[in-house]
Amino acid sequence: MTREIGSVIGGKEVPNGTAYDSINPAKVDEVVARVQLADAGTFSSACRTAAAAQKEWAAVPAPVRGRVIASIGRLVEANAEALARLVTREIGKPYAEALGEVREIIDTCDFFLGEGRRLYGQTVPSEMPDKNLFTFRVPVGVAAVITAGNFPVAVPSWYLVPALLSGNAVVWKPAEYAAASAEALYRLFAAAGLPEGVLNLVLADGQATFEGLETALGEGTVHKVGFTGSTEVGRRIGELCGRHLQSPCLELGGKNPMVVMPDADLDLAVEGALFAGFGTAGQRCTSLGTVIVHESVHDEFLDRYTRAVAEAVIGDPAGDVLCGPMLDHKFASRYEDYLGWIQPHHTVASGATGRITPDNARGDFSGEGGLYYHPVVVDGVRPDDRLFLEETFGPIVGVSTFTALDEAIELANRPGYGLSSSIYTTDPKSAFRFREGIGAGMVSVNNSTSGAEAHLPFGGNGKSGNGSRQSGVWVLDQFTRWQAMNWDYSGKLQKAQMDVAEVVPDLDFRL
Repeated sequence: MTREIGSVIGGKEVPNGTAYDSINPAKVDEVVARVQLADAGTFSSACRTAAAAQKEWAAVPAPVRGRVIASIGRLVEANAEALARLVTREIGKPYAEALGEVREIIDTCDFFLGEGRRLYGQTVPSEMPDKNLFTFRVPVGVAAVITAGNFPVAVPSWYLVPALLSGNAVVWKPAEYAAASAEALYRLFAAAGLPEGVLNLVLADGQATFEGLETALGEGTVHKVGFTGSTEVGRRIGELCGRHLQSPCLELGGKNPMVVMPDADLDLAVEGALFAGFGTAGQRCTSLGTVIVHESVHDEFLDRYTRAVAEAVIGDPAGDVLCGPMLDHKFASRYEDYLGWIQPHHTVASGATGRITPDNARGDFSGEGGLYYHPVVVDGVRPDDRLFLEETFGPIVGVSTFTALDEAIELANRPGYGLSSSIYTTDPKSAFRFREGIGAGMVSVNNSTSGAEAHLPFGGNGKSGNGSRQSGVWVLDQFTRWQAMNWDYSGKLQKAQMDVAEVVPDLDFRL
């Protein structure tokens, strides 16, 4: 039977809402879950519930909150295969990748469980006698977390785990098309013993979420917004938060470049470009956008790359494949628009384009029943082309050439995104010059543009975000605020910068 799921606020299910079917994109006639989408009032109500629960949760000692995080990690690990299978079924991500995504939740919990004992402040020396200065990390309050569905469980954990560890309450709005995966993750978090109202799940569409968030910000029941999604929506959320003097944590899109130097190991570069360009069907924020390859190795690289793409297996995501289907009908439709950006001066080096069907098959694979698309490699992409400048969320990679490293860096920065980047070279000088010149928040050397580890900062600049970072200790700056305290035990009023002892030097002294 098809599962019926809805929002959970204060530990209680909210059964009413607008019906939405979350489908299996590998078998579009199969409904994974029937979702009850909430309205704007439900979202703002969840924020009020979270605000009421937050102070009690913040009063729980941080090391104890860390033990709750440890329990979440153990619960996810015990349910890893079931959760990964659900992710594969609901969004079409290959099972091996889905299992890796679940592993990332466990890694995140493993990292942060100890941070409950390391939410350090500092003791700071005062400029006056008989006075001590201190700093403390304090929770922001209520975090509204809005996440995309291409990483339906890993990316939410980057927000939820540190936010909860730091003593915040959370209202989480996942993507509708990944609602079943999100609801399963919510139940694992709840089983770890979180008090009711500390974590709330709201299933809603974008417009209802925006309206509910606007109300909550106006009421003062949301103190931090975390958003992962498109640059366009990120701008709207950034503007909304700015009106309320808040700085959101924005992790947005990317047009991630890979530079291939003349001394590169081409087999390694091809392997990286294959995974970065077409893993998860090119539907990662860190997916490869453009390969910028030196003119001296362009032809050889392109030949090897197109052969690797032709040999890659596309099909049922439950099997051993490079990629499965697009996430949902709306992404498939949008991807077909991107294919319209291919111009007469381009060369489609990979062969067929468009949806894989019995009439447009990929070898023996007809793609029947699913949202499968041919992987596309477009050569001859120019710096002013839409294919070069704009994010293309799907299995399409552009190829351009350069003559000198400075030109490659300029081309890599040109689209104005700044999430991830990569360079393949055996010359350390080239690697460090690239790192210094690239505007991306993340740089890989001889590795793909995709891939994150739980203890490194993740995030972008420019069109890819507002400089905020997720993962590692750096994300704690998103979910805590610094509080300064001074304690004067001199028994008198000492005025800073005024009642300071002065030591007079003899500046005319010479040897």
